[in-house]
Amino acid sequence: MRIATITKIIFIIFIIIMILFFLLLIILIEINSNQNNFSKNIYFNGEKAYKDVEYQISLGPRIPGSTSHDQTTNWIIKTLDQNNWKPKIFTDNVADIKISNIIGSQGKGRPWIIIGAHYDSRIFADRDKLEANQILPVPGANDGASGVAILLELSRIIDRNILEQSWAKQIWLVFFDAEDNGNIPGWSWIMGSQSFADNLNEKPDLVVILDMVGDADLNIYQEVNSDKKYRDEIWRIAAQLGYEKYFISEVKYNIIDDHIPFIQRGIPAVDIIDFDYPYWHTISDTSDKVSAQSLAIVGNTILTWLITP
Repeated sequence: MRIATITKIIFIIFIIIMILFFLLLIILIEINSNQNNFSKNIYFNGEKAYKDVEYQISLGPRIPGSTSHDQTTNWIIKTLDQNNWKPKIFTDNVADIKISNIIGSQGKGRPWIIIGAHYDSRIFADRDKLEANQILPVPGANDGASGVAILLELSRIIDRNILEQSWAKQIWLVFFDAEDNGNIPGWSWIMGSQSFADNLNEKPDLVVILDMVGDADLNIYQEVNSDKKYRDEIWRIAAQLGYEKYFISEVKYNIIDDHIPFIQRGIPAVDIIDFDYPYWHTISDTSDKVSAQSLAIVGNTILTWLITP
């Protein structure tokens, strides 16, 4: 009689465990389904981003102090405001050069991620093959406008609801000024990001820089100084999306770019840059050298990495 009772109790316990197991399985399937639907409902629009590249080029070279530069600044602020990214502008004066860094922010708490790109363009096309062209300004379609276009498209896509389901709980989109005029008397490289990093009251958890990321012939190698953990993480996401041909898992360049001032302050940073760009600092850096597909590849990679819980 006692054996029969024990057997009955064991059977009941087994049934309860099985019910709990299947309930847990249903919950996990539902969570996975919701995450998949969440990911499918948002996507990066490369065509929209490309139109933003064309618009910047239509304004003319964005040399600090120029009318085109001021128009670009106002347009970025207006776009961020329309997309509810609470824009702010921080100005500084470095070596008698006015610097205007623009910030759009969403969310709060940690981790706090900065995605940055420079929006200025170079005064002189000093790498152009024709000497006569070397005194002309660089249009800056890939070198400047491409990173800005991706950040603005991200601002259209990412909102508070998306942040609640992503791993990055606070995101700043930062548009750096005065990055691109080193080796010119009176100027230095990365002046805007240097000023920004110098004036930070707190340290973000990570900074990711997008520079020259719209090349129609996209080849993004890993940069030497970039944080290995996060660099590998982003490249792994790119591979999962089928972009391993464009995000090449090979360290190739050591670059002075907007990530350096943050690294110098102990902040992890990653530079995403296609430095195999033959039109760099020439008058041929025009919108026809940029493609919507390349913008979408980089944009989708960053978007997926940001929203993956």
